[in-house]
Amino acid sequence: MCTRYIESIYPSAIAIGEDQMRSRSDSLEFALLGLLSQGPLHGYELRKRLMAIFGPFRALSFSVLYPQLKRMVISEVIEAKEIGVTSRRTRIVYTITKKGSKRFEELNGAVTAEAWEDEGFGVRFAFFSPTTTPNRVRILEGRLLRLEEKAAVLRNELDSAPAAIDRYLEEWRRFSLESLEREIAWLKDMITTEGKNK
Repeated sequence: MCTRYIESIYPSAIAIGEDQMRSRSDSLEFALLGLLSQGPLHGYELRKRLMAIFGPFRALSFSVLYPQLKRMVISEVIEAKEIGVTSRRTRIVYTITKKGSKRFEELNGAVTAEAWEDEGFGVRFAFFSPTTTPNRVRILEGRLLRLEEKAAVLRNELDSAPAAIDRYLEEWRRFSLESLEREIAWLKDMITTEGKNK
């Protein structure tokens, strides 16, 4: 089946998939620049720290990491240097460049809807320290609005659910709503705290 035929049937699905891929690549670049702005790191340590940011359930293999690092080396936002560990083994250490530091500042200063969506919020929050207070508040408020919208949808589904609905599905919706409400409360506290720091 040719690509053109698939695009004619599922144009929106393909566009969404491409957007998600770009979003993940952008999030990975942002996280790598953020980590390297704190100091030079080798590939294994980078992956370990990225796993702490993205979480244990987000697959981040070396087959994803190293091509991204290579693209960033080619674009001159980072440098790669071989350092001898032993006489037989070397290790590649990555360092951010001046161009990379400027790129990180640009990415950190740009606040789009991706910053408060599920894919990007955790990554942006991991680097809140170098983010300006107005941008922190904007990201938190955007996340709050997004979750309140999701919570409203879940409440409506629970209120209008037919009597014959599967009880396990209903229980899962209640659990999801409770999780959202906890994060909403936390976000409100964070926004209040940031307001005091202005």
